[in-house]
Amino acid sequence: MSAAIEQRNQDATVYVGNLDEKVTDELIWELFLQCGPVSNVHLPKDKVTGLHQAYGFVEFRYEHDSDYAMKIMNMIKLYGKTIKVNKASQNVKMLDIGANIFIGNLDESVDEKLLYDTFSAFGGITNTPKVMRDPETGVSKAFGFVNFDSFEASDLAIQCMNGQFLANKQIVVQYAYKKESQGERHGSQAERLLAA
Repeated sequence: MSAAIEQRNQDATVYVGNLDEKVTDELIWELFLQCGPVSNVHLPKDKVTGLHQAYGFVEFRYEHDSDYAMKIMNMIKLYGKTIKVNKASQNVKMLDIGANIFIGNLDESVDEKLLYDTFSAFGGITNTPKVMRDPETGVSKAFGFVNFDSFEASDLAIQCMNGQFLANKQIVVQYAYKKESQGERHGSQAERLLAA
């Protein structure tokens, strides 16, 4: 198997994450075939249970098909779970530079896909947007977070979207509070200097 991985064209391969246990290699093949000719599908299996480990890789024949797959397939729901699709050659743990924004007063119909579709217009998003939900009911708590790959993108998103309407509710968009500090927001001059 490692020899097959070595020969894989990384530039034409996408990572697919957050897969439900019911997902099979065949289903992924058929789904991603909608984006272009597929060369290989690999869902790493647990050696003990034989089940896949909730992620996998899809190799296309052509690099442009993998780019298309990222645009089309990222954030779709498969068996009720939002899948994540990005370049396999990308460093999966991207550096968090601090361009993290808070979006408040969200309508309960707003999901991660709508946040992604709305805010990706301002620049690259490093992680799947997060809508905070009640752990028991799954109902939205009316706020969420988006992490950008640059302060230019997060500044533009705040400038353009704060006070705008999303799903018929006026939203609040501002820098998120840092987890480890009391009352300090992301977007500080120090973070900007470190990211430069």
